[in-house]
Amino acid sequence: MPPSWNSLSGKTFWITGGAGYLGSAITAALDEVAAKVVCIDLAAKAQELVQEKHLSRTVPFSWDLSDASRLEPTLERLVDEHGVPDGMAHLAYFSSAGKRLEQLTHADLAQTLVLTLPSTFLLCRSLGEKMQSCGRGSIVLFSSMYGVVSPDPAMYPPPLTPNPIDYGASKAAILQMTRYFAVHYGPGGVRFNSVTPGPFPNPHLLKNQPDFVARLRAKTPLNRVGHNSEIVGPTLFLLSDGASYVTGHSLAVDGGWTSW
Repeated sequence: MPPSWNSLSGKTFWITGGAGYLGSAITAALDEVAAKVVCIDLAAKAQELVQEKHLSRTVPFSWDLSDASRLEPTLERLVDEHGVPDGMAHLAYFSSAGKRLEQLTHADLAQTLVLTLPSTFLLCRSLGEKMQSCGRGSIVLFSSMYGVVSPDPAMYPPPLTPNPIDYGASKAAILQMTRYFAVHYGPGGVRFNSVTPGPFPNPHLLKNQPDFVARLRAKTPLNRVGHNSEIVGPTLFLLSDGASYVTGHSLAVDGGWTSW
């Protein structure tokens, strides 16, 4: 019999950026079905989510993943306390000020790439090695539609700023990291995949930028934006044994945004 797609019970999962708009939905869903969830985010965000949602199987953990120099010892501490996870969804991301292309400096570009990519690389490599020793594991990285296509400038009339090039470049790099890691750790039974979200405006944007949200909606074949609950199924599928023969894949969850 093929493995059930929702074979998540009895397992431990880590979620970085687990208290954000998308991450919180994934954390809450896993809290219902997994044995343990470690929700990783900045400052007290994870603790606040656990209290607000009354999550009973979720352990909050404060960790600034942008500090690559502290990554290895912090990872070892987490493994010592909670064991090697069965899976991880990595949503944590760091960006510059979001300047327009003509305003972006070398330092701005470097800041986004240096804060995002080395920590992602080190975290995935370190956890991949540990999972490989166990003979199993699933890691889901998060890219973006703007790691695949460029933003349409007409979507962002002044004073709005088009989605910045440093963001898109870093998200494209995440897709390639996914492929490299999938090839490297596949023989050890560790799978790497990517979820590539489309327009998921947060509640602040929904409330304060209705015209912009309407333009986002009109750009998707489904003619609507995504709700954070709709990121859960694709992520949990890739974490589960139901995706046991899926690796190196980018799963677009974008309402068809990148189809045309």
